[in-house]
Parts: sequence; structure tokens; C-alpha cells
Amino acid sequence: MRIAQAKVRLVDLRDAGECARLDAFVAAHPQGSPFHRPAWFVSVARATGNRAFALVQEKAGELVALLPLDCIESPIFGRVLASSGFAVGGGVLAGEGAEPAALFDAAAELAGRLACTAIELRGGVLPDDGEGWALQRESHCNFARALTADDEAELLAIPRKQRAEVRKSLSDDLSVTVGRGEGERAAHYAVFCESYRNLGTPVFPRALLDGVLDAFGEDADILTVRHEGRPVASVISLYHKRAVMPYWGGGCWEARRLRANDRMYYELMLHARRKGMTHFDFGRSKTASGAYHFKRNWGFTPEPLTYAQWTAPGAKSREANPASGKLSLQIKLWQRLPLGLANRFGPLIARGLG
Repeated sequence: MRIAQAKVRLVDLRDAGECARLDAFVAAHPQGSPFHRPAWFVSVARATGNRAFALVQEKAGELVALLPLDCIESPIFGRVLASSGFAVGGGVLAGEGAEPAALFDAAAELAGRLACTAIELRGGVLPDDGEGWALQRESHCNFARALTADDEAELLAIPRKQRAEVRKSLSDDLSVTVGRGEGERAAHYAVFCESYRNLGTPVFPRALLDGVLDAFGEDADILTVRHEGRPVASVISLYHKRAVMPYWGGGCWEARRLRANDRMYYELMLHARRKGMTHFDFGRSKTASGAYHFKRNWGFTPEPLTYAQWTAPGAKSREANPASGKLSLQIKLWQRLPLGLANRFGPLIARGLG
């Protein structure tokens, strides 16, 4: 009996039928994530002026593996193929009969054709160290846990010290709304811009956030916390396989005093459960960072992540670590910018950060 060979090819992402086929594969795969969906990697490329690609592996006409890729160009960090762009996850999604090594080789060949000096695989099946690939272990951790049965149980699941902050936020003069319309989008982006400037990070263009909201439809929404009618904290969340993932969020300077972020995440847990979600995925954070400790304070256990990076022969390894000396100085300078200037120039830079 002749055994069918797995073949690798590039998908025509202009074909709606092909995109639907990829979506079905992601939905059926246990490790499928929002960042493997065309709704993500195609939308973020279109919104930022970059290019999206999808390498698939097929055997006997059946899809057995997927590698979504965004080719991201930055005057600061150069050109990179990322799986997936502007995401904390992605990488090779392999099923039975897949031969991941062929996908790694195909990705390196595609990088060469696109003049990309680096490839970043943010999870999934990873190559071994060597042959241009280097594994990055435990630089980031993910945080996720199951949601509880009711509102009070959700509150009691939060460690005592953090729970006290949440209780105080519940007694403060704060209101909460959830939606996807223009009013919610504008309120979110205003808070998001200020939050990113305060962190020293160029803010993403609003088209990126709108593109994901439009593409995900009912699988994404915005929860906003207001004080005296003014938005002070807001988050865009994704819903995938009965898990909620708060993804693009932030708060203004007043949010800490008002405990608006505490209220935001607790209300999101309640909202997600009412939508039928069973898990809360707090996403990744750099190990030992402020966000890392914040999530631990909420009772989430860090799960170390492993990423892989390929560097083209003769090229320097891509450096995008905000803790590096050069970038930390840039962060401090950005934090001092007037908000208007940061909002004007930030999206022009951020579209290449990926």
C-alpha cells in the first residue's frame, strides 16, 4: 500500500472558502486559538498595512497542519514573519499525520523570498534548537483558570488582599457597560491611548482594534467602566471555545485610585460566565513583570511559555525586549510625550511592532 505524502502549500486568503476551511480546522483542534483564525491574522495585517499568509499541510486532500503568518515591517525592528502578528499565541497547529519540520522549512523559505530576517513562532509545535532556530523558554508566562458557579463564588476565588480591592470597587460610584458600537469603541480607544502613553508604548492604530472587532463579530466585545459618565477603564475581549480573553485594555491615571481596573476584570468574569464561558484566560505577561505579579495577585498560576525564533544566516538576532537598555530609555522618553503627540505618532510606529 502506498502511503500518502504530506504536502505544504500557501493558501489563497482571498478565497472565502479556503478561509472557512482554516476556521473549521482551528475550531476542531484542541490547541486552536483566536490567533490561528483568519479573523485574526488576516484582519491585523489588513488594518496595519502588512501582509498575511497561511502555510498549510495536507495529506490525501485533508488539512493536517496550519501555520498562520503575518509579515510585519518596522523601521525599528526590521522585517519579521510572526505567528501570529500582534498576538500572544499562534505557531504551528498540527493534527494527526502532520510533519511539522516541513512547515518550518517552508516558513524559512518564505522568509527568504520576503526578505524577512526573522521568524517568530509564539507557541504551537516548535522546532528543535539549531538550524537557525533558537528556543526562548520561560521569558513569558500565561495565566488562565476556570470560572466559578456564581458571582459570590467568583469573588471568593480571588485571594483575600485582591478581593478587598474588588469589594471596595463595588461600593464606588462606577458604572459598567458592554457593547460593540461606535460609542463603546470611541470610549475604549480614548482610554487605551492614554494607558499606552503612560506605559511608554506607542498605541496601535484604531483600525487594528476595529478590524478585529468587525472580523470576530459576536466573539468579541468591549467592557467599559465609567466614573461620573466618563470612561476610566476599558477592555476588548475575545471569546473562543468557551474561554474569555481580555486582550486590549487599560485605564487612565484615575483608574488606580478608583479601582476601576479591579472592577473591570471582576465584571468581565461575571459577564463571560453569563455568555456561557467556562474559563478566564488572562493572557501572557513577561516573567516577573508588574503585569505578571498583578495576575498572580488575582490567584492565577503562571504557566511558562516557550517561543521559537529563526534568524536568517548572517543576520543579527531580532531584539524587541522592552527590558533592554536601549528600549527602556525609549519607553521613558515616550512616557513624557504630551498625549496629543503620542496619539498622533504612536499608530505610525505601532503598526510595525507586531
